Amino acid sequence: MWEQSGDCSCDGHAHPQRGYDEQKQQYLKRMRRIEGQARGIAKMIDEDKYCIDILTQISALTRAVQGVATGLLDDHLKHCVLDAAKLGDEEALAKIEEATVAIHRLVRS
Repeated sequence: MWEQSGDCSCDGHAHPQRGYDEQKQQYLKRMRRIEGQARGIAKMIDEDKYCIDILTQISALTRAVQGVATGLLDDHLKHCVLDAAKLGDEEALAKIEEATVAIHRLVRS
């Protein structure tokens, strides 16, 4: 579910390095915080907290997830797409199309 079509091919060969490698620990830390926010929202619902307070927390959670998504997209564009562009038209077009599809998914959600 999380993994799309393939690896960054920064040198023309697919390998496990991702555009977000330098930020990986920060992304993991943010995702753990987001997990905590989601558990907190579930607890608020379980404890019959005020609807508007729950909605406020859901809004904060949504912004946090969007922040991770836009950060990953930025990393993808700066690394994977840029590196593919250096390799040639076909690679570049494939990575741009992949990024475009991801952007459409983000905008719809």
